[in-house]
Amino acid sequence: MPRLPRMRLPKIRIPNLLPLVLAAATLTVLSFFLYQYRQRSISLSVSWLTTQSELSQSRSHNENLQSRITELESENQRQKNIELSSTIDEIKKTYVKSVAVYEDLIDLKNPPAKLQGSYAEIVNLLSKTEYSSAEAKLTQLSKDISTEVQKQSAASAPAPDSVAAPANNNPPGTGYSRQTVSSDAGSFVVSIVSADLGSTRVIVDTASDSDCANNCPVLPLGTYVSRSGAFAGINGSYFCPASYPSCVGKTNSFDLLLMNKNKTYFNSANNVYSGNPAVIFSPGSIRFVSAASQWGRDTGVDGVLSNYPLLVSGGNVVFGGNDDPKQGSKGNRSFVANKGNTVYIGVVHSATVSESARILKALSMENGLNLDNGGSTALWSGGYKVGPGRDLPNAILFVRR
Repeated sequence: MPRLPRMRLPKIRIPNLLPLVLAAATLTVLSFFLYQYRQRSISLSVSWLTTQSELSQSRSHNENLQSRITELESENQRQKNIELSSTIDEIKKTYVKSVAVYEDLIDLKNPPAKLQGSYAEIVNLLSKTEYSSAEAKLTQLSKDISTEVQKQSAASAPAPDSVAAPANNNPPGTGYSRQTVSSDAGSFVVSIVSADLGSTRVIVDTASDSDCANNCPVLPLGTYVSRSGAFAGINGSYFCPASYPSCVGKTNSFDLLLMNKNKTYFNSANNVYSGNPAVIFSPGSIRFVSAASQWGRDTGVDGVLSNYPLLVSGGNVVFGGNDDPKQGSKGNRSFVANKGNTVYIGVVHSATVSESARILKALSMENGLNLDNGGSTALWSGGYKVGPGRDLPNAILFVRR
C-alpha cells in the first residue's frame, strides 16, 4: 500500500493568558466572597439594629413598668395617708365631742349616776380605739344630758306663790316678772327684770382689774350686786370655767371686748377687728352693734360688753341657729335686751338659743343679745331668781341713779 505524504500544518501561536485567567478567577471568587461578606454584614447590621431597637423598647417597657410600680407604691402610700388622716380626723372629732359632752355633764347639779356611768363606758370605748361606737354613745348621752338639763331647769325655777307663770307676752313695765310667753317656736317660761334708763344706770363689773389670761378671779353674782349697790344683775359674757378640760391654761378667762365700771377696757388689742356683737350702755340710752369693731374705745359710756350671738335687731330675729351643739340644746338662756329706753335682763327657761331669739321677738324687743348660759346662768332681783350658777368673771348690773 503506498504511503501517504506527511502534511505539515502551520503552528498557531497562542498568547500566554493563564495568569490573566487565574487573576480573573481569583477576582471573581474574591468578589463573590466580598459580596457574601457584605450581605452578611448588612444582615448582621440589620439584626444588630433590630436587636438594639428591641432592647430599647424593652428598656422603655421596663422603665414604664418601674414608673408604674413607683406610681402604685405612691398611690398605696397616699391611700395609707388618706386612711391615716381619716383616722386622725375621727379621733379629733370624737375627742372634741367627748370633751363637750363631759363639760355639759359637769354643768349639771349632781349628775345622775346613770349618766356618769354612760360617760365612763364611752371613755372605755375610746381607750379601745372604738371611735364609731364611742361617738354613737356620745350622741345618745348628749340627748340624755339635754333631757336632764330641762328637768333641772324646771326644778330650779322659783316656787310659785299661786300661779307659776301666767301667760303674758308683754314684758313688765318695771321690776321682776315670771311669765309664760308664746311664740312661733312654742311657749316658754321667762324670768325677766326691766328698768327705765332714765332712772337706772347699767354697768359692767369685773372680778379682775385688768386683762387676765389664766387663773383669773371670779365672784358669785350676789357679790357683784352687793359691792356695787345694785338692785338687779345677770351673768355676763362667755368665759372658760376652771372645771372644763378644754380650759387648761386659760381658766376663768374671757376674750371678748368689755369695759367695766372703772372705765377699763378688757381684751382691747385682740378685738380691733372683732365681728362679735356688743351692747353699749350710756347714760339714758342703750345701743347694740352687730360687730364690736364698729365701736371705738370711748370711756364716756357706762359700760360695754361683747358676746354672741345677736338675737334680735331692729325688732327682727337675726339668729336662726347654727351647728354649735351647746347653743342647739335646751337650757336656761340669759339675755340683755331693750325696747326704747327700757332695758331688760332675763332668762328664757328650757330653750335653745334660737328659740330664745323668737321669744324676745314675741316680747316685742327691739334688740337683744345672748349672754353666757348653762352652768353660768344667774339672775338677781332682790335675791336669786335663777341660780346661783358658777362664779363669774363679769356681770351686768342695774344701779339706781
